[in-house]
Amino acid sequence: MLKPKKNKKGNRLFTNEDVKNLQLIYRLVKEQGYTLEGAKKKLKEKQNKLLSTNEIIVKLEAIKQELINIEKYL
Repeated sequence: MLKPKKNKKGNRLFTNEDVKNLQLIYRLVKEQGYTLEGAKKKLKEKQNKLLSTNEIIVKLEAIKQELINIEKYL
């Protein structure tokens, strides 16, 4: 799932899609308790559903932060 391109120096260049996938993997492993192998299987089974769920979570976290910032000004 993660195959970042490398530049001439060998440094990995991650795209926005790679970053989203990393966030999804992080959630599965750290927050939901999957092993790396278990997370890999889960991603293969329900890739589209998990990606859309991950996007929703990211958007909700951004909204939450914005609401917290608004509350500070009130």
